[in-house]
Amino acid sequence: MAVTKNEVLASLERVASPDGVALPKTGALSDIVVSDGKVFFSITVDAAAVNAWEPVRRQAEAAVRALPGVASVMVALTAERAAGRPRPGAASPAAAAAAQRAHGAVGVPGVDAIIAVASGKGGVGKSTVAVNLALGLRALGLRVGVLDADIYGPSTPRLFAIKGRPQTRGGTRLIPMDGYGLKVMSIGFLVEEETPMIWRGPMVMSALSQMLREVEWGDLDVMVVDMPPGTGDAQLTMAQQVPLRGAVIVSTPQDLALVDARRGIAMFRRVNVPVLGIVENMSYFLCPQCGTRSDIFGHGGARHEAERLGVPFLGEVPLHMDIRERSDAGLPVVATAPASPHAEVFRGIARRVRDQIAAGAGRAAPRIVIEA
Repeated sequence: MAVTKNEVLASLERVASPDGVALPKTGALSDIVVSDGKVFFSITVDAAAVNAWEPVRRQAEAAVRALPGVASVMVALTAERAAGRPRPGAASPAAAAAAQRAHGAVGVPGVDAIIAVASGKGGVGKSTVAVNLALGLRALGLRVGVLDADIYGPSTPRLFAIKGRPQTRGGTRLIPMDGYGLKVMSIGFLVEEETPMIWRGPMVMSALSQMLREVEWGDLDVMVVDMPPGTGDAQLTMAQQVPLRGAVIVSTPQDLALVDARRGIAMFRRVNVPVLGIVENMSYFLCPQCGTRSDIFGHGGARHEAERLGVPFLGEVPLHMDIRERSDAGLPVVATAPASPHAEVFRGIARRVRDQIAAGAGRAAPRIVIEA
């Protein structure tokens, strides 16, 4: 029998805060998400009290894990700091920068290269590009995995039409799902499709860390990470926790999208992650009836932006009904229509990305630099 939210709350009544108050009565507990035996919640405390609350987090995790019907538990300890309050022990911005530089990003065992597919804004087809790029890399003979890092809006389960839940090994490590020969992991496999992920940044970071470190990825040549849009916690978490080989930026041709793409490029450059190039998605529309080409969103904006910023231009993906229909149906065009011109466009992008990865193989892991 599956565990219920009330049963989780009852088990947490036996866990006391550092002040001796039952955890559900402290006001520190977030909403509890229970889905198919998997339990997620966070504990939000003041930053100065984190060390005192870490044993509470562990006890809460152990209490819930002991409940019948619980397959896995994820408990994040979220630290908040009052406005204007300095970091405990922070001597100066320069000292903080030195401390950051002292911590190198650590790779995922067995994974040779990790690349991020990102966009400055939503709605530009980033996830569709990420999935078909990964399949294009596999078509080149590489061993490829896909990590859906868009915690708030995971698209990978639908794009691959993957149903069901990942199995676990030893009750602690997840086995990735299979999508057309790719190893695939997404938070969307662990919660219902319509479940809102009402999580603070630190819990997002904790979830990403678990999907990187506690999944049996095996040996991969490339892991393609489908990032959420924007320049927030997920991007910084990836840059801090893993040595990203580079980032692919997806944009549409119009000026509004390019403004956001520039922010994405600037963010990755700020954290010393190389930009592998820009993809112009929905580049043009070719009428299937008359063959007339229409530049609905303009054309060539991403190419010009790449030239202006000195980054590679990876290719143009047309706005076409076949790409959209196959994506909605979980039949990505590279896997299910490999002889189509659209599949060849994605394979061309994959070849250029592969070459960029190879060119940067000797690059040192990125460091986060905080300017004084």
